[in-house]
Amino acid sequence: MEAPYANRVVSIATPRAGSPSHYVRAHERSFSRRSVRLMGRMTLEELSGENASERMASVVKALEEVLTAALPQGCITVGVYEAAKSLNVDPDNVVLCLLATDEDDVQDVALQIHFTLIQAFCCENDINILRVNNMRRLAEILEGVKPGGEPMDLHCVLVTKPASSSCEDPALSKLNRFCKDSRYLDQWVPVINLPER
Repeated sequence: MEAPYANRVVSIATPRAGSPSHYVRAHERSFSRRSVRLMGRMTLEELSGENASERMASVVKALEEVLTAALPQGCITVGVYEAAKSLNVDPDNVVLCLLATDEDDVQDVALQIHFTLIQAFCCENDINILRVNNMRRLAEILEGVKPGGEPMDLHCVLVTKPASSSCEDPALSKLNRFCKDSRYLDQWVPVINLPER
């Protein structure tokens, strides 16, 4: 007697164009090509991790530069609800999305659902995303108090394009490159730990 799943195993082993397994295999081939290209650009120290702490420090510095430059220009949107509204109205204007948490927020299911939806929207619209730990340091960088004196919701921070600037910011370029390299390493939402000052 023939096994009831024999035909299914054969069809998975030899995927037809358009089938889900065909797309998975095509993605695996594409990913391995991208990995080889990435390794060609990276030095041996970066591949072995010896330069990782220096690279991360430069990324943290670039993030702080982007945030401090965007703040006086009014290019920062703060708060999960405000960020969702801004993403809905004009996603093409958003250049970076930060999702910030502390240890207490890991257990907040509602916040994690919001993060998942925002991440999906940002991925669909080619917006770079970073997870940021240490909300206290983020509040210091963004001068985290509303005009009335109440603290801001820093769980989601969007950086938008300034209306007056036509040239590319080098710090933002560094963050974009970091996000792109992280995606090549299959880290779709890289995590940055902001150090205390």
